[in-house]
Amino acid sequence: MKMTFRWYGAGDPVKLDQIRQIPGMSGIVTAVYDVPVGEPWPQARIDDLRAQAQAHGLSMEVIESVPVHEHIKLGLPDRDRLIDNYAQTIVSLGKAGVRCICYNFMPVFDWLRSSLAEPLEDGSTCLAFHEEQVLAMDPAVSELSLPGWDESYTREELRALLRQYEDVDEAQLWDNLIYFLRGIGEACRQSGVRMAIHPDDPPWGIFGLPRIIRNMESLQMLVSRVDEPYNGVTFCAGSFGSDPNNDLYAMADFLAKRDRVPFVHARNVLHLGQRSFREAAHLSSCGSLDMYRLLKTLHDGGFDGYIRPDHGRMIWGETGRPGYGLYDRALGAAYLNGLWEAIVKAE
Repeated sequence: MKMTFRWYGAGDPVKLDQIRQIPGMSGIVTAVYDVPVGEPWPQARIDDLRAQAQAHGLSMEVIESVPVHEHIKLGLPDRDRLIDNYAQTIVSLGKAGVRCICYNFMPVFDWLRSSLAEPLEDGSTCLAFHEEQVLAMDPAVSELSLPGWDESYTREELRALLRQYEDVDEAQLWDNLIYFLRGIGEACRQSGVRMAIHPDDPPWGIFGLPRIIRNMESLQMLVSRVDEPYNGVTFCAGSFGSDPNNDLYAMADFLAKRDRVPFVHARNVLHLGQRSFREAAHLSSCGSLDMYRLLKTLHDGGFDGYIRPDHGRMIWGETGRPGYGLYDRALGAAYLNGLWEAIVKAE
């Protein structure tokens, strides 16, 4: 298992020299953030990121993420050109030593929360999702400013995009995902890069849009329709685990035993109702998920890939990117490393 840490580049308040001081930290998870979606990433930009990491004693073997253009998700006529561009980026990343790309296939909205700074009793703040607040919003009418979606859209552009998705149901979105995966297959095989799809977050329908990576049935569908080693899953405990109907540990066992988990996002959530939750400290007792059981399930299934502490609380007066402060994620990394050491030594 290789412990990694999300880093948002030179503008990130969390610096590389701080990340390297976290015990057991092997590398960063990052991306080229200013290339327009759908365009190939320049090799020089990728190599520069890698050089920055290496200068601080860190590897750069995981990229999160190379965004998938909406036209690919919609299955529009220009998708072949966009898939070719994506494949070029995969090859370039492979040349730089990248072995895993985390991506998602969520229409319009990425991970979505109703609050970025919900106060907790101990004085910290966390990300939270309250279904009643989200259901009260209309993205085609409201001036939305929510985490997890591209705010570069104007209101009219967002309305137009939502109209395009009116004719795309889950079956069509599945077909478009499979078309994409088959289209990049040769690039993945050539470059030694594995794709790791991030589950829908939260794992249920939002604003009438189709969502397809959310439960055991969808994982079975994914690995059966593209039965290739490069087609994997980012096992995000907090995303899958936010739905109390999901058997998180059975899902982890299913994927790990098939070597389909190149990357793990480890975080805890506290269920507040059927479709409401807040993100908790990584410790099992702080939330609704058993982090020891999850890691042991992955270990026993043969997982030996990359892991990172996922969204943390903002603690000790820290300010910065919500969910991506230094302190709580560093505590999470230390906790996860401790659990993993205990699991390995108990064999």
